[in-house]
Amino acid sequence: MSPVAHLTPGQKVFAFASMCLGMFIALLDIQIVSASLRDIGGGLSAGVDDVAWVQTAYLIAEIVVIPLSGWLTRVFSTRWLFAVSAAGFTVTSLLCGAAWDIQSMIVFRAAQGFIGGSMIPTVFTTAFVFFEGKQRVIAAATIGAIASLAPTLGPTLGGWITDHYSWHWLFFINLVPGTFVAIAVPALVKIDEADLSLLKKGDWAGIALIAIFLGCLEYTLEEGPRWNWLEDSTIRATAWTSLVAGTLFVWRGLTAEHPVVDLRALKDRNFALGCFFSFVTGIGLFGTIYLTPLFLGRVEGYSAFQIGKAVFSTGVFQIMSIPLYAMLANRFDLRWILMFGLALFAVSMVEFMPITHDWSSTELLLPQALRGMGQQMAVAPTVTLTLGGLPPARLRLASGLFNLMRNLGGAMGIAGCATILNDRTNLHFFRMAEHLTPANEAMNGRWSDLSGNTDASLVALKQLWLLTFREAQTLTYADAFFCILLCFVLATAMVPLMRKVQPPTGPSADAH
Repeated sequence: MSPVAHLTPGQKVFAFASMCLGMFIALLDIQIVSASLRDIGGGLSAGVDDVAWVQTAYLIAEIVVIPLSGWLTRVFSTRWLFAVSAAGFTVTSLLCGAAWDIQSMIVFRAAQGFIGGSMIPTVFTTAFVFFEGKQRVIAAATIGAIASLAPTLGPTLGGWITDHYSWHWLFFINLVPGTFVAIAVPALVKIDEADLSLLKKGDWAGIALIAIFLGCLEYTLEEGPRWNWLEDSTIRATAWTSLVAGTLFVWRGLTAEHPVVDLRALKDRNFALGCFFSFVTGIGLFGTIYLTPLFLGRVEGYSAFQIGKAVFSTGVFQIMSIPLYAMLANRFDLRWILMFGLALFAVSMVEFMPITHDWSSTELLLPQALRGMGQQMAVAPTVTLTLGGLPPARLRLASGLFNLMRNLGGAMGIAGCATILNDRTNLHFFRMAEHLTPANEAMNGRWSDLSGNTDASLVALKQLWLLTFREAQTLTYADAFFCILLCFVLATAMVPLMRKVQPPTGPSADAH
């Protein structure tokens, strides 16, 4: 008998929705603090460098546990792993909101990311066990929407909460949904059984290697732009450690009899390409979430809530695109929908590139609308094409790797954008400064308007410097959007290499 035969269709939907809620709050917390780091730092008397770890600690911990989730579900079962993750996430959310200094906050955020991270890939596996046919298409669309919508809404919701209440409520809002998920999921999600004997023959060397590899890699990507990459001794150490541990992990994953992460799944062309597309969408999703609020804050001087309102249109258009995707997915090959979504994301980057210093939410509406639609049309079919053809026995281990690639893409996208903003801003500034000479009639006219005496000349010089720096920053944001565009053009061109997905035949190896 199928492990889910005892559930009615309504119970399956309710159980799946409960797990999606857990996935949503885990993903939401990646970005919910991004617009409120200044307030958190003020409340905990922490400097800019220290408070940045409120986000970094969560990301490092989450990115380490995600690829381990497949093995953990085999050991503890899907329902109990998810329930413990939800309960632990809720408790650590309470502790984050009650943190008394920056050190305690960083520890609690790391625990929150590590314990709650397992909720993300587990939903993917459950969707393919619960649903078939058209229902699976809708489930994949829902997961795809959550995977890209939750981080997008994070800054908006976080800014609103901080402006209207306090930063503590960024974490306290998790208490009710987290408690609900921890109770609802174990009551209904009975799709497999725990096998504690796997602890004795677990790939502990592989677990240690992947933890060192991903932890050091995430630290390098997060802190590298701030400390000028390999010029800093700590960044050099973590980069080399990550390289060595990563090489050993790949060797271990390909040679061990029961590896903790199923790297052999990459032999499947669709899975390998799907991981690549997941990586690229991670670059685009997290890169644009990083760039747009930063532009509005630094160049336009927007507050946290104003930034949230300005970027909210992306989420609105993505939600509006869900019914359209469901309709198209039942009529057309998913590969062409994926190609359309990636191309649409690329077009949105083209629309971002003419950005100027006076852009507001009005000018951002079209590119963000295209990005929201592109996200939905790209992420959802990638889920089905990548995981839909794998047998359930392999699906558990492979889904963790698939989700890891999106988060790795996001980490690399943010690091790359931060580096571009740092290096290209200086380049554009010096190039423009070269033209600010007495031979430039436009500058002479501007200078005469601003200055009249010695004191006024100093003020005018400062204003001219600020004006030049503002324009240099704006040009640099266009450069960053162009680099993201190139990634999506490459991904779009590679979609025809995918095969049309065929559902696995035969009973699940996990059936009991």
